[in-house]
Amino acid sequence: MSKEFLIIIIIVVIIVIYCIMAYNTLVKLKNRVKTNWAQIDVVLKRRADLIPNLVETVKGYASHEKETLENAIKARNTYVNAGTLQDQLVASNELNQALSRLMMLSEAYPDLKANVNFIELQKELTVTEDKITYARQFYNDSVNKYINKTEVFPSVIIAKLFGFKPFAYFEIQEVDKEVPKVKF
Repeated sequence: MSKEFLIIIIIVVIIVIYCIMAYNTLVKLKNRVKTNWAQIDVVLKRRADLIPNLVETVKGYASHEKETLENAIKARNTYVNAGTLQDQLVASNELNQALSRLMMLSEAYPDLKANVNFIELQKELTVTEDKITYARQFYNDSVNKYINKTEVFPSVIIAKLFGFKPFAYFEIQEVDKEVPKVKF
């Protein structure tokens, strides 16, 4: 065997080893994103399960707030039935807005604020919202690592070659970014 041929074989072996390692890294990062989304999904499902109880508690105090209650249930059902990750992200944002409007009803009904069931459900939702925040941070971090790996050279070649698709960040909608108006 000639020296040049041996060098070519070594270079090819190094490239193949790099390609295998890059592919495996991309698969691991993709799976981490999916796992972190599953964690968000678990917590969002928990929140969605709390909403019917909250609505039933509020119903007794705010029966004429039918539209707000129906919108909360509708948003919850939309989330539960969302099929794709993108649909779940959109439905989650709708659920956030409906839940905010539902929680604001307590301001109009002082008796509701004092209701033990409402207070407990409010505490559960607060804990759940904190968990969602942390899960969202982990998810977005894993999406960032995955996107970085699929966009930097030379792993971008492997990503394109094997069809690694980007994931969406879990972002809040523009309406949620607005500063709330407080009136005294």
